[in-house]
Amino acid sequence: MSLTSAVLRFAAPLPNLEDYARFLFLGPHPDDIEIGAGATAAKLAEAGKEICFLICTDGRYGLSNAPAGTTSERLVELRREEARKSAALLGVKNVCFLDFSDGGLYDAREQLRAMARIVGAFQPDVIFAPDPDVSSECHIDHRNVGEAAKILACFAPYPELFEAYGGKAAAVKALAFYMTAKPNRYVKTTGLLQRQLDAIFQCHVSQFPPESEEGRAIRLYLKLRSADHGLRCLSTAAEGFRVLGQTQMHCLPEAGR
Repeated sequence: MSLTSAVLRFAAPLPNLEDYARFLFLGPHPDDIEIGAGATAAKLAEAGKEICFLICTDGRYGLSNAPAGTTSERLVELRREEARKSAALLGVKNVCFLDFSDGGLYDAREQLRAMARIVGAFQPDVIFAPDPDVSSECHIDHRNVGEAAKILACFAPYPELFEAYGGKAAAVKALAFYMTAKPNRYVKTTGLLQRQLDAIFQCHVSQFPPESEEGRAIRLYLKLRSADHGLRCLSTAAEGFRVLGQTQMHCLPEAGR
């Protein structure tokens, strides 16, 4: 660690996510929030926090594991039903959907404006999103939503600027990236892993049929990730996030390390 990085830890400390009251979770597709941050969402809901899930595409092309004969239009309906059931299992009642097709087949600027409207309406303290800077991330929807989250979190506190993006200003305090390779904050989630797994594998059945090979791989990964992140924060289970406060969102390049 450089001297500059060490000093910044004291001069500009990272936000403590659990100190806040209102949380907006951005999901590129139905099921991404649960995989990336489901246990954390459940913990925040248990604590009485205000939570909104925003699903940014309709998932219509995720047909590979859907029941035979399912059309893309039917899959949109089915995945929304699954998302609502999954959120409810985690204790989240507020679930919003945007009408953009998945696969990047949309205008990213229009998607950004639609997301800005939700930010303005919900007024989050913290925005969660997939980390778009992961070198292995190939899915354009994940990258688009993560990049949009950067703009939303950075500009939301500025009324005239944010209105130009289509939303009402919001006092966003922090941005938390899930599915990240560089976590710098951990949320202890002891006792919540099974609820996260149930939310994924009991609810999102169109994507993870019982005993599917992909499902088994993700289940094992989540168990190992929970244990590994738990060790990093002296807990039996945890989820890790790359967190930026308003100070770290610009001008402090060391915050990206």
